[in-house]
Amino acid sequence: QAQLVESGGGLVQAGGSLRLSCAASLRPFNHYVMGWFRQAPGKEREFVAAITNNADYADSVAGRFTISRDDAKNTVYLQMNSLKPEDTAVYYCAAGQTTVYLRMQSQYDYWGQGTQVTVSS
Repeated sequence: QAQLVESGGGLVQAGGSLRLSCAASLRPFNHYVMGWFRQAPGKEREFVAAITNNADYADSVAGRFTISRDDAKNTVYLQMNSLKPEDTAVYYCAAGQTTVYLRMQSQYDYWGQGTQVTVSS
């Protein structure tokens, strides 16, 4: 059974930074598209970023967040800078094998349990 395990969440002040990690038991890892989604209290889960050979970002995080992957470590990262209170959410890592419509949750086959990010004002 494939597993995705997120880490790195926590409490940070507005303007601060956090780096999320997602370790995956998928093989071969480099065959998978990796994405990050988030769900704020009372809201639908939404796309944040995805990475294949290129990276794609939601407009709300572009220029502040950076997604990257280390295929040798089976890990994907989300570097989050200039955090805002509206970035507060549970962040989920996801993996899939299709390379289109990466902003859609239905394109992903595996999901992590999520890690809480809280940004105080």
